[in-house]
Amino acid sequence: MFAIGWGANQFVSLLVAYRERSGLSVGTVDALVGAYALGLIPALLVLGPVSDRRGRAPVLRAAAVVSLVATAVLMVGGLWALFAGRLLAGLASGAAFAAGSAWVEELSALDPGVPPGSGARRAAMSLTAGFGLGPVVAGLLAQWAPAPLVTAYVPHLLVGLAVLVPLWRSPETVTPGAGRGLRVRSAGDPAFRGRVAPVAPWVFGAATVSIAVLPGLVTATTPGWTVAFNALVAGITLGTGFAVQPLGRKLAAADPRRGVAAGLGAVAVGMLVAAAAAAATSPVLVAVAAVVLGGGYGCCLVAGLLQTQQIAPPGELAGLTAVYYALTYLGFAAPVVLAELARWTAYAVLLLALAVLAVLTLAVAVRPRP
Repeated sequence: MFAIGWGANQFVSLLVAYRERSGLSVGTVDALVGAYALGLIPALLVLGPVSDRRGRAPVLRAAAVVSLVATAVLMVGGLWALFAGRLLAGLASGAAFAAGSAWVEELSALDPGVPPGSGARRAAMSLTAGFGLGPVVAGLLAQWAPAPLVTAYVPHLLVGLAVLVPLWRSPETVTPGAGRGLRVRSAGDPAFRGRVAPVAPWVFGAATVSIAVLPGLVTATTPGWTVAFNALVAGITLGTGFAVQPLGRKLAAADPRRGVAAGLGAVAVGMLVAAAAAAATSPVLVAVAAVVLGGGYGCCLVAGLLQTQQIAPPGELAGLTAVYYALTYLGFAAPVVLAELARWTAYAVLLLALAVLAVLTLAVAVRPRP
């Protein structure tokens, strides 16, 4: 999961590099982000339930191989290869995230030395570590290495190859045929619809606003190191998200509403700081916003994943996890939506509106229910 998370997110810090060095328009780059989601969401919703029926190992092993192929295709260059590589990376991610999270949870449940909820924390931290290191390493190489848009992808090939042997040795936790089919009935559970689903889009909504939107608002003040600054913001955002997840798990394990409150509260504050950064064109405020939004991302992710695993009945763990991740990836649309709305109003105003929306979501998610 760490390796596939690396491969999924390494492209994020290269967005500026592709615009500057390959002449791609903002619309084309946004479309490349969309190509990733186009592969990811169907793979999530189909292969998550499939892993409940057929097993975790076949799905995750195939995902690991496809992730490597995706990176190799991206290294070819050319617009067709970029679209194909991003689509394959989405397919690998969709196959891995739900099945992998369920596999980690089930293996953790067999470990008597860990407290309840450790599976959710381990899965979330594995993904976040990959999400964070991938763009940092790729971005730094893209800024200063020779043949940057090829060299930036080499570390993922090494990481991906390194995990194949232990992956093939990992024990299966599902008896084939034990699942209930592709339909995920527990997605209609009132607790999932009322407490998990409204918060889920903020997971990657907060992260992508920080990584994909904020650095672009201060490029006038970061000449000569815009790609590195993008990588730095990605590292700060996802590094903070990684660091807060143990605390987020403890809060959510004690009371799910505490984890949600901590996460969405941080998102709201982070959007306020982001609005100030946009108004002042300040890289320092962008970095501060990245810390706060990263904390919100990490708490929301682990709290939602823990609740999802508690709600899912036997035979639907990966299926409901897939639905949860599909909802989180709706947040990837935030940069595109903001870019369209920015034609009529300033980014600072839009980010203030997101802060208000986060507070309203918090009120809905934590209100008492019978």
